[in-house]
Amino acid sequence: MSSDQQIHFSDLAKGLLSQAGDAPRMAKGMLRMAANRPWRRQSIGRLVERHADKRPDTLALRSHAGDWTYATLNARANRYAHALQADGVGSGDVVALGLGNAPETLAAVTGIVKLGAIAALLPSHQRGEPLAHSLAISKARLVIANAEMAAAIDAARDAADTAFDGKRWLLGADDPLDGWQAADERLDRAATSNPRSTRSVRLEQPCYYIFTSGTTGLPKASVMTHYRFAAALAGVGDTVVRLKAGETLYCPLPLYHNNALTVSWGAVLAAGAALAVVPKFSASRFWDDVQQFEAVAFCYIGELCRYLLNQPGQAAEREHRVRVVVGNGLRPELWPAFKRRFGIPRVAEFYGASEGNLAFINAFNQDATAGYCPMSYAIVAYAAESATPQRDADGRLRKVDSGEVGLLISEVTKLARFDGYTDESASEQKLLRGCFKDGDCWFNTGDLVRDQGWHHIQFVDRLGDTFRWKGENVSTTEVERALVAFDQIEEAVVYGVQVPGADGRAGMAALTLADGETLDTDALAEHLAQALPDYAVPIFLRRRGEQTATSTFKYRKTDLKEQGFDPEACGEPLWWRHPGSGKYKSLGDGTFEALMNQRQGI
Repeated sequence: MSSDQQIHFSDLAKGLLSQAGDAPRMAKGMLRMAANRPWRRQSIGRLVERHADKRPDTLALRSHAGDWTYATLNARANRYAHALQADGVGSGDVVALGLGNAPETLAAVTGIVKLGAIAALLPSHQRGEPLAHSLAISKARLVIANAEMAAAIDAARDAADTAFDGKRWLLGADDPLDGWQAADERLDRAATSNPRSTRSVRLEQPCYYIFTSGTTGLPKASVMTHYRFAAALAGVGDTVVRLKAGETLYCPLPLYHNNALTVSWGAVLAAGAALAVVPKFSASRFWDDVQQFEAVAFCYIGELCRYLLNQPGQAAEREHRVRVVVGNGLRPELWPAFKRRFGIPRVAEFYGASEGNLAFINAFNQDATAGYCPMSYAIVAYAAESATPQRDADGRLRKVDSGEVGLLISEVTKLARFDGYTDESASEQKLLRGCFKDGDCWFNTGDLVRDQGWHHIQFVDRLGDTFRWKGENVSTTEVERALVAFDQIEEAVVYGVQVPGADGRAGMAALTLADGETLDTDALAEHLAQALPDYAVPIFLRRRGEQTATSTFKYRKTDLKEQGFDPEACGEPLWWRHPGSGKYKSLGDGTFEALMNQRQGI
């Protein structure tokens, strides 16, 4: 299917017929979704307990360090619950986690939510002010970290104006750092019995926080509830992925992402299957891991798929048991090649935002689509310049026609609740009111999608300042702040530009230098590598004599985006970040042509 082709009923019928054998499992998922109610006493912890009772010796978690059964997972989670409870943690309290990609993280999450408490998943790449800010907005009363993250937290506390003053537990270190308490001893002494508190936890309660860059420049903590986890478990796990007890889903993504923690682990817990986790994604050993763990499924983001396609061919990429993959961001033009080369029968592409209240999932086995959503949503006309939905003369929004691109919004109702962020003002900014009638309320996803018909969409781009690169949302404000912190730079305007053959948009910065300064690009590259995650460091730089702004002092980016990194269109000095050295080199016509013709990668 081409990138702009519509979904046809005949295709949907063929897709359903191809999955007729799984109809009972799909029906189970639909019934489970229909039965979910926010006020029910149900939770992640309760589900793990049931699997431990029903299949104690079935594998629950797998890693290179060893395998855990459901009995092992539940017992370890109970140790966390009892140890934390003894230290005063109870329902509604927040415990921050910095434990990396390991079974221990999921044991800690499970133990925390068994108390009705909330786990705040700290991104392992965060450093300095963003990390200090994440701790502050989580309002955690206690943090549990490994040695690497503990050192980063201490450095962030020293550098930030708002220091974290809660309790600190250090896991897996013989000599605790100053101010940190040894967690291993506490956990070894704790009981392994199921805590009574788990029975009281309701679906509507928060279970964990996922940190997102947003558009403010510093992270926001989006609230995940047991209710939304249960919806993903049924809607994605039962209805689409359809694992069986004893099977394994390989997860090369970080556990602080919803793709891993909610979608993948939810699909696993739906069946009593196993989740295989690795410290970080490796394209070169990906298929070896898939074979080692005997995985029948894996999760992905679009950039991961491109990395795999760019790897040299190997026998392991066809010698596997994978029958379905689940994720988002697989580009339509790569879809056929990905399925064909690796022998993937089904791609369960989905769409969902960490803070959103709806999800699309490719339940009908169609190509190049983010799938179907039965919930109330609309795709509306938008104003690119202001990055806002357009309102007609009567103040209402206008839906785009089938086949057109528009801004995706979703209706907020009692059963499609907007849990938002820990910051109420940030949550309110994501809501639209009076869209189609007085009193209605809709969540603004900030995403541009194509209406493919039959309640299917195709993701197109991010609207506004945030853009996606290497599967991550990049906040232009955060990057601008890092740039102007460099002494030679007076002003910085950051935006995303399209590069042929690359997923998302590559970061580009238009820089105005301070009076009398010349740009030391090597020193700037080193500064940015320290200040930002690698995916957020701009690929292209442009020197400007003066920036243009609106009457409300907002930088004008439309022309900059259109000119991109074309030397002729810019007419100003340009640099690009060389993928080998990480340093900036002058960008001339030859390099521009090589990038445009995909003879040079970034």
